[in-house]
Amino acid sequence: MILSEGLMQLWQSTGIYNMIDKADPAITNSFEQFLHQFGHPIMLLICLFLLWLGIKKQFEPLLLVPIAFGGLLSNIPIAGIAEPNGFLGIVYEAGIHKGLFPLIIFMGVGAMTDFGPLIANPKTALLGGAAQFGIFGALLLALCCFGFTLPQSGAIGIIGGADGPTSIYVTTKLAPELLGAIAVAAYSYMALVPVIQPPIMKLCTTLEERKIQMEQLRPVSKREKIVFPLVVLFLCIIFLPDACPLVGALTFGNLCKECGVVERLSDTMQNALINIITIFLGLSVGSKLSAEQFLTVQTLFILILGVTAFALATAGGVLMARLMNVFEVMMAKIQKREPKLINPLIGSAGVSAVPMAARVSNKVGLEYNNQNYLLMHAMGPNVSGVIGSAVAAGVLLALCH
Repeated sequence: MILSEGLMQLWQSTGIYNMIDKADPAITNSFEQFLHQFGHPIMLLICLFLLWLGIKKQFEPLLLVPIAFGGLLSNIPIAGIAEPNGFLGIVYEAGIHKGLFPLIIFMGVGAMTDFGPLIANPKTALLGGAAQFGIFGALLLALCCFGFTLPQSGAIGIIGGADGPTSIYVTTKLAPELLGAIAVAAYSYMALVPVIQPPIMKLCTTLEERKIQMEQLRPVSKREKIVFPLVVLFLCIIFLPDACPLVGALTFGNLCKECGVVERLSDTMQNALINIITIFLGLSVGSKLSAEQFLTVQTLFILILGVTAFALATAGGVLMARLMNVFEVMMAKIQKREPKLINPLIGSAGVSAVPMAARVSNKVGLEYNNQNYLLMHAMGPNVSGVIGSAVAAGVLLALCH
């Protein structure tokens, strides 16, 4: 008797026994009952699929691999790894809930970013700004058509910026219950930039526009590169203080890179620091991939709205470039000179996926003109998109928080 009771207790303490929850009489819907009982095994399979995407397909592996592994750990029954006092729970509270990890990531991004193409051609900042249309378009769709609250809609909309750290930062402030779904959507769509963007770029442009060759960019002095992050920071302080944490971290990292006197700090931000934080960021985000939070109808809506936001952002940048060309032609006629046209393909790089979006613009441009190298031109809207997504995050926090 004692032996059988001991064996039963041992069996009930195993992960296999606790993997499937008992039926809840309070749940009347059969599908919801199924998710309640088999949620953990389903999430383990989803996390294994995410691992496969990161390892085999190399979809943002630096973050998708730790996010997926964090999801595996959080769905282990009994262990309580993702509970408030568990390993991942403590890391989440310290780094994500307090908003620390995304800010440190932004410092590293700033230290790795060259704003020279934007400084050389400042009007491309408009393309980075236009790409943020996807954020606010998705916000309105989520609010008006899918029944999300205003804070939740703001968190979903930021997916359109194609900026993972910003998405995480805004979501933890506005809708932490949606963090797992939004983080997975943001990084998955960032990885799918070469798949999602080209059809939209071709749909929004003519054959002649795709063949436009742009003039070579002027050289940018070291003084300009040092002054630029300071100017951006002060403009942010004056007009949008809510965005200062993200913009401040970005500009500090960039200043350390460009000033040339703190190479050790810049090197640490670009390598050791950002790599360490990426590990903990991914694991702690993965801790929110629990069955209760992820296996919902809301997650499906978020995935739909996320790709919609991304598509709108891509189209917004391309169409803004076409509009700028219309005004350039008008001004050239008035001034009796040759118009300096922008290739609209670089407008798609206005999203924050640096430098992937710029590479996609260059690749599509070469398909129609093998002498048309758009990479450096596309880096202008690409890096302005990083600033733009941080500013958009500040706007959302001011409006929705």
